[in-house]
Amino acid sequence: MDAILFAAEGAQRNLFPLIATGLFFIILLAIAAWGMKKTSNTNDFFLGGRTLGPWILALSYGAAYFSAVVFIGFAGTYGWLVSFKSLWVGLMNGLVGSFAAWLVLGRATRKMTRRLNASTTPEFFAQRYGSDFMKILGAIVIFLFLLPYSASVFAGLTYLFKEVFDISMTTALTLITVTTGVYLVIGGYKAAARIDFIQGTIMFFGSLCMVWFVLSYFSKDCGSVSGVFERALDNYQARLDGTLSAVQSEPFKPMPGWLFWSVVFMTSIAPWGLPQMVHKFYAIKDEKQIFKGAVVCCVFASLIGLAAYGIGSLSHLLPAEVLETTLTPDGSSIDVNKLVPTMLVKSLPSWFLAIVLLLVLSASMSTLCSLALTSSAALSLDLVKGYVAPKASEKAHLAILRVCCGVFILCSYLIALFSPSWIVALTALSWGAICGGFLAPYVYGLFWRGVTKSGAVWGMISGVAISNAIYWTLFFGQSPAIAKKFSPVTASVSMLLPFLVVPLVSAVTKKLEPERIKRAFEDAPASVEEGASEK
Repeated sequence: MDAILFAAEGAQRNLFPLIATGLFFIILLAIAAWGMKKTSNTNDFFLGGRTLGPWILALSYGAAYFSAVVFIGFAGTYGWLVSFKSLWVGLMNGLVGSFAAWLVLGRATRKMTRRLNASTTPEFFAQRYGSDFMKILGAIVIFLFLLPYSASVFAGLTYLFKEVFDISMTTALTLITVTTGVYLVIGGYKAAARIDFIQGTIMFFGSLCMVWFVLSYFSKDCGSVSGVFERALDNYQARLDGTLSAVQSEPFKPMPGWLFWSVVFMTSIAPWGLPQMVHKFYAIKDEKQIFKGAVVCCVFASLIGLAAYGIGSLSHLLPAEVLETTLTPDGSSIDVNKLVPTMLVKSLPSWFLAIVLLLVLSASMSTLCSLALTSSAALSLDLVKGYVAPKASEKAHLAILRVCCGVFILCSYLIALFSPSWIVALTALSWGAICGGFLAPYVYGLFWRGVTKSGAVWGMISGVAISNAIYWTLFFGQSPAIAKKFSPVTASVSMLLPFLVVPLVSAVTKKLEPERIKRAFEDAPASVEEGASEK
C-alpha cells in the first residue's frame, strides 16, 4: 500500500510539469513549421532576412545569454561559494553584458556588416581585413568551441529534467536533444527568433514568480522575507567559521576575490565577442531602435541574472538531510549542479514547478538554437559556400545549413552524455577560446582604422592558443572541481591579452589598403542601402 501511495504521489507531482512540457514542445514545433514555410534561402534561415525589430531581438539576445548553464551551473556554484555576493554577476551581466554591449557594438556592427555584406563573424573578418585565413580559422574555432558550450547547456537541462521527472540522465538528455534539433533544423532563425520572444516572456515572468514563491516558502521558517536573507547569510558565515556542517569531507573554504571577479568579468565581457550574441546586431531592422533594444535587454538580463543567483544563494537554507542528497557519487563533496534543481523540487508545489521547468527550458533551448545556428553557419556558409562548393544552388546551401545544424546538435549530445558534471568548465573553455580569438580583432575592427591584417591575424591566433594552452596544460586529467575553479581566470586572460597583441603587431606591419578601410568605414554606401531597405 505504501508503495502504491508513493507512486501516486510521484505521478501527481509529475503531472503538471509533464503537461506543460508537452504543450510547450507542441507550440515550438508549430512555430518551426511556420518558419519552414517562410524560409527560402540561407539569409532567411540564418538572419531572418535582416528585418527583425528591437523587442524580438532584445529578448532573443537575453534568452540566448541565459540558459541552464546559468540557472543550474553558475547560480548553484557561486551562490553556494560566495552567497549573495554572486548577485554582482547577475547585475554586471545586465549592465555590461547587455546594456553596454548594445550601445557600444550594436550600431557599429549593423552598419559595418551591411557595408561589407557580411552575414557571419568569419565573413566579417575576411571582408574587413582581406584575410581568408581568418575566415577559415574563425569558422573552425566557432564549430569546435561552441560544441562544449552547447554540451554544457544540455547537461544543465538534464540535471533539472532528472530531478523533476525522476528519469535517467540519458533519457532526459535524448528527449531535449531530439526536440531542439527538430524545431531548429525545420524553422531556422525566423522561427527561432519568434520562439525566443515567447521563451523570453516566459523567462521574465517565470523568474518573478520563482523568486516570489521560493521566498514565500522559506519565509515560513524564517518569519519574514528579510529573515530569509539574514538566515541564509548566517548559515553561509557559519559554514565559513566551521560551526555549521557543509556536508563535505573538507572544510568549507571562501572563494578568493580574484577568482570571483574573474567570473564576473568572463560572464559580462564574453557576449561582446561570442558570435551567437553579436549575430543579433546583424539582423536588426532599424538602428534607431538600438537604444530601445538596449534598455529592454538590460532590464530583462538584470532580472534573470539577479533571480538566478539570488535563488542559488538560498541553497544555504537547505537542511542537512536535503544537502546529503546532493553529494557526489564518492560522497566527498556537494555536487553544486544539483543544488538548485534539488531545492526547487523539494520545496515547490508541482504546478509551480512546471513554470520553473518551462523557465529553464526556455532559457536553454533559445541558447541552443543560437549556438547551433552560428556554428552550422560557420561550416556551411563560411567554408562550404565560401570555398568547397561556391557555385551550388541556394537550395543546396540551405539543405547543407540544415544538415550542419543537425550534426552540431548530435555532437553536443555526445559530449554532454560523457561529461555531464563539467558545466562551468566547459562553458569557460568555450568562451575563452572563442572570445580570446575574436573579441580584440572584432572591437578594433569596428572602431580603429589603424589595425592591420597581421595584427588581427595574430590577435586571433594568440587568443585561441593562450586559452587552449592554459586550459589543457592545467586542467587535463584534473577533476571537474579544479577545472571549474580556475577556468574563468583562463578565459579572462585569453580575452585580455589579444588587446595588447593586436596594436603591437599592427604598429610594425603593413597597413591595409585605403580602399578596404574606406569601404568598411564610409557612411554613404550604408545610408543608401538603409534607405532602400526601409522603403
